[in-house]
Amino acid sequence: MTMPLAHRAATPPHIFTLVMATASSALAMNVFLPSLPAMARHFDADYSVVQLAVALYLVATAVLQLLIGPASDRFGRRPVLLSCFAVFLFGTLAAVFAPTIEILLACRILQAFSAAGMVLSRAIIRDTVGPDQAASKIGYVTMGMTLVPMIGPIIGGFLDEIYGWQSTFLLTLAFGMTAFAIIWIDLGETNLRPSASLFAQVRSYPELIKSERFWGYTLTAAFTSGTFFAFLGGGPYVASEIFGLSPSQYGFYFGFVSVGYMVGNFLSGRLSSRLGINRMLLTGNIVAATGMSVPLLLYFAGYVSPASLFVPVMFVGLGNGMTLPNAMAGIVSVRPHIAGSASGLGGAMQIGGGAGLSMLAGALLGPETGPAPLLWVMLASSCLGIVAALYVLNVAARKGELTR
Repeated sequence: MTMPLAHRAATPPHIFTLVMATASSALAMNVFLPSLPAMARHFDADYSVVQLAVALYLVATAVLQLLIGPASDRFGRRPVLLSCFAVFLFGTLAAVFAPTIEILLACRILQAFSAAGMVLSRAIIRDTVGPDQAASKIGYVTMGMTLVPMIGPIIGGFLDEIYGWQSTFLLTLAFGMTAFAIIWIDLGETNLRPSASLFAQVRSYPELIKSERFWGYTLTAAFTSGTFFAFLGGGPYVASEIFGLSPSQYGFYFGFVSVGYMVGNFLSGRLSSRLGINRMLLTGNIVAATGMSVPLLLYFAGYVSPASLFVPVMFVGLGNGMTLPNAMAGIVSVRPHIAGSASGLGGAMQIGGGAGLSMLAGALLGPETGPAPLLWVMLASSCLGIVAALYVLNVAARKGELTR
């Protein structure tokens, strides 16, 4: 017998529902990456312009998170999530028929509304469990949804070669519609103490900004994910223009990063409750920075090939998978009564930093540069992630660990 929606709030949504909500944003972000060169040819546009389909998506995601989080604290997780997904589906359908690159880029901004799945899944989890349990559950959710970015570019590469770049957006549309249906059926309202007004939640931002813990977790998340977003911005160019890979071949190599990320999420789910979120932050960033040093050493030793770049980057995915669930759990646990606002503001800073690094990586690359600029940007971001994690540990040593 189906439980009435009004009585379902006390029962947390199934983890698969949160996986589907989060995965929709991940799929929209990267399934079309192998098609970027084909899109540049189709619209007769420079690669730097077409690459804005990545950067603008990230910028829009960052801005929207500033609104999605407070809106969910005021109006509830369920209505905000469903409304955002409706906009996302409209933008995805419109992208299939985009006549110009400018309209396609506008559609990518509408697709960024899928970020609600990423933002609100974290808030929904924090509505029901404490910080360490939240890190474990976020880790499992992220591990489950990682299958999408792992196989998405591979499928997208084959679809591009067989049916053209529009087919990747049709795949995203079908996935998003399925996710919308599952959310509609399963997700009850978990925000049982909505705020009095939307502006009251926006006014809570200074409370977060004054928190040393919030800055520590947010900067850790920003630099950790910045390594990956730099790869999103520069990886397709390196693959197609420097190594001459086909879309399906790039999709295959991209899978190494996702495999590492999935393993890291699994480790986060298993270890966060025992080791604590702060130790996991530092360990994950050390793994990522160590992994990024390998392709640079191989590059300067004269070994330049797709395998020497993309296979070691798997350890970046591993480190990110260990770090990000714990950083996100920390962000939404600093002030649990405004978890949605914290998730939105922290996520906006995280994605905004990633968008900047994505554009930087794309701008530094050229026919004469080789992959070195991309590798340096990724290594620098990983090292800054270590510094941010050490700051978190310092704050915890002075003020104590987070509690429920």
